[in-house]
Amino acid sequence: MSSAEQPHEEEHQDEVATSYVPPPPKSIGELVAADQEDESLRKYKETLLGNAIAENIVIEPNNPKKVLVKKLVLVSEGQTEKTLDLSGDISQLKQTVFTIKEGVQYRIRIEFFVQHEIVTGLKYVQKTYRKGIQVDKMTHMVGSYAPKKDLQSYTTPLEDAPSGLLYRGHYTVTSLFTDDDQNEHLKWEWSFEIKKDWN
Repeated sequence: MSSAEQPHEEEHQDEVATSYVPPPPKSIGELVAADQEDESLRKYKETLLGNAIAENIVIEPNNPKKVLVKKLVLVSEGQTEKTLDLSGDISQLKQTVFTIKEGVQYRIRIEFFVQHEIVTGLKYVQKTYRKGIQVDKMTHMVGSYAPKKDLQSYTTPLEDAPSGLLYRGHYTVTSLFTDDDQNEHLKWEWSFEIKKDWN
C-alpha cells in the first residue's frame, strides 16, 4: 500500500482500460479446432493448454466456478509467510489481522485452481480503507490461464508499506478476483495493521 497522496500507476491503467472490449469467450474445443492447418500454432496451443485438450480438468466436481481461489499469502523478505485460507468461511477472515512493519516492502501471492475452461483476463483488485475512507486501490492484470490439476499462483509486484506515526494503525481491505467477463470468482475482506515493528 502506498500513501494516499501518490496515485497508483495501476489506477491510471485501470481507467484507460475501461474502453477495452474482450473477445467473446471460446471453449477449449473451439480453440483447438481453429487454425488446424497451421502446424506451429497447433503445437503452441498444445503446449499452452496441456492436459486440458485431452480431458476435462475438474478439481471440485460440485463447483461450477472456473476459478477456485484458495489462499492469499503476504510475502516479505526475511519474514515467515502469512497466509489467509480462502477455501473456508471467508466471512471470518476480518478477525485475522496481519501485522506489517512500517516501511517494509512486501508482495501478495494469490493461489488458485482453474477448472472446466480457460479463463481470460484475470484481474486482482484490492481496495484499502482506514476508518471507513478508501486510501488506496490496486488493480493488477493477472493474465489468462488454462485448466490445470496443479495449483497456480500470481504474485503482485513489490509494494511499500507506508511509514510514520500518521500511517500506523488498522486497515481493512476488500479483495476481488475477477476477469474480462466481469465474473466475480471470489470477493473477500481482511485486515492488517501497520506497526513500528513486526511484533
